[in-house]
Amino acid sequence: MQEVGQFLPLIFLFAIFYFLIIRPQQKQQKEHKAMLDALTKGDAVITTGGLHAEIIKVEEDFIKIKLNDTTVVKLEKSFVVKKVDV
Repeated sequence: MQEVGQFLPLIFLFAIFYFLIIRPQQKQQKEHKAMLDALTKGDAVITTGGLHAEIIKVEEDFIKIKLNDTTVVKLEKSFVVKKVDV
């Protein structure tokens, strides 16, 4: 019985760590994945590099984005930070 009592503080710390760090991070990853899966042609997005662009074509792992009237770039989907409402 005393052995279990020695591990209670460790178990308590793990529970706090889980609910304050791990769980919110998993929720954020799920929301980001859902946002990436919902991207469509014409959406305005911001990349991890801070570029504001418009989606031209959505592929399996990549998207083609238009930076200006003449520049089209192929970008991996995971580099999209967020979708912007125009």
